[in-house]
Amino acid sequence: MRKFLAPTLLVFAFACSTFAADTVIEEIVARINSSIITRSDLQKAKDQAVAEAKEKGASDQQQKHEEDTLRDLIDQQLLVQKAGDLGITGDTELIKRLDDIRKSMNLSSMEELEKAAEGQGVSYEDFKQNLRNSIITQAVIGREVGSHIQITKEEANQFYEEHKQELERPEQVSLSEILIAPVKPDPNAKEGTTPDPTPEEVAAAEKRANDLLAQIKAGGKFDEIAKKNSDGPTAAQGGDLGEFRKGMLSKELEEQTFAMKSGDVTNVIRTRQGFIILKVNQHTDAGVPSYKEVENQVQEAIYLKKLQPALRDYLTKLREEAFIDIKAGFVDTGASPNQTQPVYMASDTSPEGKEAKKKKKKFLLF
Repeated sequence: MRKFLAPTLLVFAFACSTFAADTVIEEIVARINSSIITRSDLQKAKDQAVAEAKEKGASDQQQKHEEDTLRDLIDQQLLVQKAGDLGITGDTELIKRLDDIRKSMNLSSMEELEKAAEGQGVSYEDFKQNLRNSIITQAVIGREVGSHIQITKEEANQFYEEHKQELERPEQVSLSEILIAPVKPDPNAKEGTTPDPTPEEVAAAEKRANDLLAQIKAGGKFDEIAKKNSDGPTAAQGGDLGEFRKGMLSKELEEQTFAMKSGDVTNVIRTRQGFIILKVNQHTDAGVPSYKEVENQVQEAIYLKKLQPALRDYLTKLREEAFIDIKAGFVDTGASPNQTQPVYMASDTSPEGKEAKKKKKKFLLF
């Protein structure tokens, strides 16, 4: 078990206050090894939890989310630190995720993505750090917890039998699209300001769509052709539109796609946006699917059910191996009774204490 010395002198402040023009004031509410959580960190996380609860309409769970906010922040710090111990940086995956986001927003460069984030009042550096933290914590969870979870055939079959009613589904189709627009869409243009295409532009778009359809019929991969050629917002995802039940599509499209089999592709269809080609990725009949059809779904459900208690046990273990100091008045709902208790010294010799002094932060007793 690691040995730690906790300082008596910790940063104390009130949000948005200063003692002098060059003084940054912040209040530390928790120290986790060499990391800290400030009151503003905690408040920001609480605000986000409240917003997410309201968005999901889960107001009854809002109080529970707020109570566990500090626990969740400590969990994240422990997992991030463990990632460092394991040599997990998330650098490659971070670049890939950012590029996927850029493509989904139809932006030509990472600089444009940064400008788009800042234009929405989001700190790009904070956004990247949060995304990196998410990537590396999930990697640690998968490696240290998820890899040890085992699911037997008996468990899977029992789950399927017990949840058949929940697995029942209506008839639906999963679709992908290729959209060829006579006039290239401008993401910055105001609604209703796009000029009407000329007859020549319409004819050129229709010819282009038919040429792409010919490539698909000759064996070309639909998703690759969509990524390279589609003018639709789903191009970066290979044209994936998701699933549709009856009544969700226009009458014309529903009649065509629901009469098709999985893997079938429509002819070129004229729409208000331009010319589209649709592929039926999956046509699912109504009723209870066979176990084979939902095997992955069943496995995932059991995995997630087992993951939560296993992850909490793992986080408890990490707490017991770490130094964690919580300011009086704040509660870590995930605390273990076997955690190392702080040993206080007369002066702050921790790395973060020295760094804070360099920044001229005011130090007062916890």
